[in-house]
Amino acid sequence: MPYHALCFDAPALSAERWADALLAAGALSVDLADACAGTPSERPQYGEPDHSPLPPWPVSRIAALFDATRDVPAALAAAASWMDEPAPPHSLTPVADADWVRETQAQFVPQRVNERLWIVPSWREPVDPGAVNVRLDPGWAFGTGSHPTTRLCLRWLAENVDAQASVLDYGCGSGILAIAAAKLGARRVAGVDVDPQAIAASRANAVANGVAAEFALPDELAAGQFDVVVANILAQPLELLAPLLAQRVRSAGRVVLSGILEAQAQDVAAAYRRWFNIVPWGSAEGWVTLAGVRFAP
Repeated sequence: MPYHALCFDAPALSAERWADALLAAGALSVDLADACAGTPSERPQYGEPDHSPLPPWPVSRIAALFDATRDVPAALAAAASWMDEPAPPHSLTPVADADWVRETQAQFVPQRVNERLWIVPSWREPVDPGAVNVRLDPGWAFGTGSHPTTRLCLRWLAENVDAQASVLDYGCGSGILAIAAAKLGARRVAGVDVDPQAIAASRANAVANGVAAEFALPDELAAGQFDVVVANILAQPLELLAPLLAQRVRSAGRVVLSGILEAQAQDVAAAYRRWFNIVPWGSAEGWVTLAGVRFAP
């Protein structure tokens, strides 16, 4: 079924109300984005738990999708009436029908971490069959290898994990880091997440990759220390978790922390310096990964 896309800009104070009004008027979906995206004025937003909500973009680009049988100008007029505002300047463009599953899959291609490691969707053939290929599809949980923080952690693992290592992935999401560590040869691999769906997704992904890995909720993970603890979360949770993660790293073991914006790196590092000699290890697209070695007790 073909569609029509209605697009216009709205100020911060009314963008959410416009979205509600358009949905009430028959829109199938409504997307809000930064109207300045792709320009020097773009303002990325990264929310964290317990932080005050970020202010909205000054101007939002609204894109509403309607099926082709809908009278879109009439729907916009109805939404404007509900808003008690005039209909804004807008564009209306046709959207051809497509095989949306195939279109979505086309966005996910094999990703090279380094010469040793690739992340490959199940519907694609490996580019380098001789490399370590982790099979992973987008699904319930965060972690397909496309985000800079995940790529940095994967690159660290590919460069540092050996056959004697035990690895804990704290905040495992899809299990991508734990599974990669197992396929890179780690002798013991475990993953932890607070989301039961992430645990289920990680276990399914481990089976699909033919690796043995333990995935559990935090209070279900057996006591013990690891040679490597990797945590790709967000800055504030990483700071709060510093004592807990330190307890999980053996003496002379290593911690790898990601999900940290450049402006947050110093504060996160400071939270771990009681236990680790920790420094920035790598950066990409405004994100930083820290790595450190555990001091002897």
